[in-house]
Amino acid sequence: MMTKEFLHSWNLSYKEARHLQKALAPKLRLAFPNKPVRFVAGADVSFNRFSPTLYAGIIVLSFPDLHLVEEQWEIYQTSFPYVPGYLSFREAPAVIATFKKLSTPPDVMILDGQGIAHPRGLGLAAHVGLLLDIPTIGCAKSLLVGEYSSIAPEKGATTPLMFNGKEVGKVLRTRDHVKPVFISPGHLMDIEHAVEIALRCSPRYRIPEPTRQAHRLVNRVRKEHGASHAEI
Repeated sequence: MMTKEFLHSWNLSYKEARHLQKALAPKLRLAFPNKPVRFVAGADVSFNRFSPTLYAGIIVLSFPDLHLVEEQWEIYQTSFPYVPGYLSFREAPAVIATFKKLSTPPDVMILDGQGIAHPRGLGLAAHVGLLLDIPTIGCAKSLLVGEYSSIAPEKGATTPLMFNGKEVGKVLRTRDHVKPVFISPGHLMDIEHAVEIALRCSPRYRIPEPTRQAHRLVNRVRKEHGASHAEI
């Protein structure tokens, strides 16, 4: 399923990675395909900030009832350091390796990170979506770039996330009187569908169920297998 058009090396300098982000961002298609959504995946990666060992996990849930369909995980060694704004060069290879294990292709994948709400328009969700050629949504717990106005306290409330004079996502309240999340489209996705899907995937918690369960999965894998993969 991985598209060959945008394949590239992961062994890049910061300067090369920056240039690649600028080159790939215009290739994103910010429109959701007219197809039913039956399966939604959530992806997350756990690691110690300065460790090369990554624990990646993907959960696939049925949609809209959000029943568990499949889970896969991967332990991946990276050489790219933790640098804000370049997270995809550290995490994307691990997510893609995990994705290749899935027997149930998701119609949409939500990632714990940014989509186009990124300094160069290519956050983790956008980068992974482009490489896999699947619809992706970035759902971040904190702001990376942009500005927004106040947001109503009720679940479902939104306000535009603006960056450089352009709307790059929405700030979304997924529970009453709880801190909002930052939603931005990745690839094959628009802002409205991204918000709708993220909200429908958040029946009880602040974090959408696919990424919430993926987070629990990678923490479990890290706890159970971390000792055997400690750095020498």
